Amino acid sequence: TAPGPRSYTTLRDEAVKLFNSLQQLESERDPVPLMQGVLQTCLDLPPLVDEIYCQLVKQTTEPPAPGGQGDLHYWQLLTCMSCTFLPSPPVLRFLRFHLDRTENRFPASEMAKYACFIREALGKTKGRECVPSLEEILVLMQRQEMVCTVHCPGAPACSVAISSHTTAEEVAQELVSRLGLSQSPNLFALYEQSRRREQPVGSATLLADVLTRFE
Repeated sequence: TAPGPRSYTTLRDEAVKLFNSLQQLESERDPVPLMQGVLQTCLDLPPLVDEIYCQLVKQTTEPPAPGGQGDLHYWQLLTCMSCTFLPSPPVLRFLRFHLDRTENRFPASEMAKYACFIREALGKTKGRECVPSLEEILVLMQRQEMVCTVHCPGAPACSVAISSHTTAEEVAQELVSRLGLSQSPNLFALYEQSRRREQPVGSATLLADVLTRFE
């Protein structure tokens, strides 16, 4: 399950804990829970977002084994960060320089592919209500999209490919087009349903956040 409410100490102490988590990430066999924990801390303590970006740039600059498992774990967390948080403008400029440098030094490598993906994500990220779900992290590690199943009244369930940036309005528009309802005068929206309630999903809501809440 996604991390729940936490109690935190000082920012300095939490920064040290995150640094230790990053060191552990390099050799972690299953890095996904650790990645989600780092993302959750950054969501709860926004001043640490820039710190983690800088640490990840440092870890992916002149790594002992470029393209090795440990190096790619750092790139994968950097990918998840880029789909969740925007750094401050100075750190963003520093990050973009690092991405350009990586693509120039290691063209066609896995690192370069992550760098390209991250650059595109940074142009779309506006901030998240929730950290990526475990499923989303796994998908981001592969630089792929998630598949979301939407149940439509009077029609079969529809599978829709979504990214970390896809809004409810975009999915609703795609479904309207698929079902041939583009000329209908009715308005359409997505709803999320749990055991206790059913409620409309705001048009600007990111579907990835909705999926995290379900997780």
